[in-house]
Amino acid sequence: MTTSLQEKLDILRNYSACDVSDALLKLQTPAEGAAERAGHLADFTPFSPMLGRNTALPKVIAPASTIKFIPKHAAIPTTETHGFPPGTHWVDWAEPGTIVLVDQPRGQHCAVVGGIMGMRMKALGVRGVLVNGRIRDLTELHQAELPVWALGTSTVGTGAEAKPAARNVAVDVGGVVVEPGDIIFCDPLEGVVAIPRNLLDRVLEVMPKLTAMDERVKDAVGNGSSVFDAFKEFRTKI
Repeated sequence: MTTSLQEKLDILRNYSACDVSDALLKLQTPAEGAAERAGHLADFTPFSPMLGRNTALPKVIAPASTIKFIPKHAAIPTTETHGFPPGTHWVDWAEPGTIVLVDQPRGQHCAVVGGIMGMRMKALGVRGVLVNGRIRDLTELHQAELPVWALGTSTVGTGAEAKPAARNVAVDVGGVVVEPGDIIFCDPLEGVVAIPRNLLDRVLEVMPKLTAMDERVKDAVGNGSSVFDAFKEFRTKI
């Protein structure tokens, strides 16, 4: 019987990010008027250790920890449990064994993660970094062999526009709210999905049923069936 989180994450590796979204589409009910996002974190590209979508790198799957940046001149919220104590650097709070989700204010052109940050997170045992914004120092990130996904790049350092404000708080990634502890699934070919921690077991239960249905559909279509008929016969309600 599977009980540990790591065993569950190992099972997830047998599936694609698309399979995960198919399951979440069955399990989640969006707010009224909201689009069904099914956990998809849109427009992220792998930049390290290899640039671009590929089939050469393994999937990176781990719980999320979060770092939230704010505009340079904004006031930092007062918090005892989620802030960065004076005399410390945000990167030294990166949590081992997690995918660090770094959130940058929209519309900025600086980078919030660079080579030194990547080296430190690698040394701390971070599994990967998902930057909802820009990165730089790609050569150094490649040398660190740290999996890094981002929306884009910059040549400009963080201090030009941004500063760290909070850690392990909820982060809104283009309409998908990611909580610390949610499971981030980085598929180097298909993209990135966030699985709410409380739905992980249900996703693992539903995915095999959905993929088995699709295998039967593909066999039928390959043998000359219309998609309409194959869907009607093999795609049943879960």
